[in-house]
Amino acid sequence: MKGNLRIKVIILAMIDFNKMVDNYVRREQRQKTIGRYYPSEIGICMRKLWYSYRFPGETQPDLLKIFEVGNIMHDFVVRVLQSRKTPDIELVKSEFPLRFDGEDFIVSGRVDNLILIKSSGQEVLVEVKSVADVSYVSEAAHHNKMQLQLYMFITGIKHGILLYLDKKNLQSKVFTVEYDEEETKRIIARFGELHGYLKIGKLPDAEGRRSVESTWMCKFCEFRERCYAATPMSKEWL
Repeated sequence: MKGNLRIKVIILAMIDFNKMVDNYVRREQRQKTIGRYYPSEIGICMRKLWYSYRFPGETQPDLLKIFEVGNIMHDFVVRVLQSRKTPDIELVKSEFPLRFDGEDFIVSGRVDNLILIKSSGQEVLVEVKSVADVSYVSEAAHHNKMQLQLYMFITGIKHGILLYLDKKNLQSKVFTVEYDEEETKRIIARFGELHGYLKIGKLPDAEGRRSVESTWMCKFCEFRERCYAATPMSKEWL
């Protein structure tokens, strides 16, 4: 009995699955370079984005796990789109790179999916977002739409959808996004603004603290203390 107990203790000590997952999702920290930016980030608080270039830190394991869940969900969507049980849709390609060259900066990223609607011959970009509870999603998030607008601009494909997928039950909501040239100009100008702030070392405004509706960006921000030290709470800044 004592021998069996000892074996069980050894097995439990060796099979720490939480630690295995932490090691699996751990990745080499990609050093951000001023002048190279990413579509998925431009819709967040510009101060947070500025801090991420000026004060880079190691991504926390819990956040890496969230990213990994997103990858798993995207892989599932790809299998659905490729399935013979989805005859009206053709998956043209997935996870393909794109790049935009500004005046003195580069924007690069990867599009989740490009599909073809066979009945109309229409190509549509598909961006997948995993969420904790899709029932709370009533409209496409603005920062997600900004990301997709830029993809449409760079690829020349003027139709896109945002697919929100529930992590717990795979229920989904789909929102169409049509290309908006004026919005795209504003997005590109925003990249230029960020680039200018980073080049001269000027701290941008704390955008996430401008209104109650945007403070969700502050809740788990890793630069929260640094931000409040630079700009204390006031009537203007929450």
